[in-house]
Amino acid sequence: MIKILVIEDEESIRENVQELLEMENFEAITAENGVIGIQKIKEQIPDLILCDVMMPELDGYGVLRFLQQNVATAHIPLIFLTAKADKLDLRLGMELGADDYLTKPFTSKQLLKAIAIRLEKQDAINRQSQKQIEELRSNITLSLPHELHTSLNGIIGLSELLIEDYNSMDKGEVLEMLELINISGKRLYRLTQNFLLYAELELLAKNPEEIKALRNELHQSDSQKIIMEIALEKAQQSGRKADLHLDLQDIIVKISEPHLKRIVIEIIDNAFKFSPPGTPVHIISKLNGDNFNLDVIDCGRGITIDEIVALGAYMQFGRKLYAQEGLGLGLIIAKKCVEIYGGELKINTIPGKHTIVSFTLP
Repeated sequence: MIKILVIEDEESIRENVQELLEMENFEAITAENGVIGIQKIKEQIPDLILCDVMMPELDGYGVLRFLQQNVATAHIPLIFLTAKADKLDLRLGMELGADDYLTKPFTSKQLLKAIAIRLEKQDAINRQSQKQIEELRSNITLSLPHELHTSLNGIIGLSELLIEDYNSMDKGEVLEMLELINISGKRLYRLTQNFLLYAELELLAKNPEEIKALRNELHQSDSQKIIMEIALEKAQQSGRKADLHLDLQDIIVKISEPHLKRIVIEIIDNAFKFSPPGTPVHIISKLNGDNFNLDVIDCGRGITIDEIVALGAYMQFGRKLYAQEGLGLGLIIAKKCVEIYGGELKINTIPGKHTIVSFTLP
């Protein structure tokens, strides 16, 4: 049964709304002010809240702020009930995140329609969230065992061959195997580093004070030098030095060098990984007003608009269709790094033609 909390200081309105909800087969819980309402929320999380705006002790805005500050309650839809039709009140409620607004006196039909709309929208959000969870589970199930097994099999299998046949192998064979072990080790190292960095960025993103302190630090990074070194390294690793086209300005950027390197590594690595040899990869940096801007353009398969919207950790698009390495952490790590420094990362793509990944930093 759908549970609705009614927070209303006027007893007659509270009782009338409760009676109407129960007649419509809702479970109705009531509270006479915001303080008691919050206590009821803590005791049993409702599916929807009807809340008066002007109340003693704690008003409706205070209740809404409490909801938004707690992960367990931030998703609960809230409809404000108010006797005031002042536009400033309406605007404030919506800016704070209220889902709807009913001005007293309202009819039973108006109230039930508002409830139905909010519950329907919440149900759609829940279905979408469940779909994303299933996709996340599928991506982790597909990618994590593969990545761990591939790297560990390379390290363990090749090292066992070296141990067993060392005396019968020439130096060239030994060196070749050691190089392959090194490649597998570096792949596993990058995997674990991305895990740790993603967790660190997630924690940092939830701490506004730490973000403020980080931005106020006197970071200075030579963007031209860093981008050039990474681009040349990635092009060489891919055997595609001829495909690389650089147009870089000499700009000092206010970001820590490790974070700038990580952003650039992930974006450029994707450009070479997801575009075919023989097609160009353009990397362009420039100053746009007071902002640093980097564009990385490749002629790969691209991604769809839906995939851009769904961008998140462990979301590796097309893994079932294409053989590819990684966990899908790279691009979301780059995006989070950029946003922590007050910048923005954008993806523009025409599937099958080209992809432009751009980021801007103040």
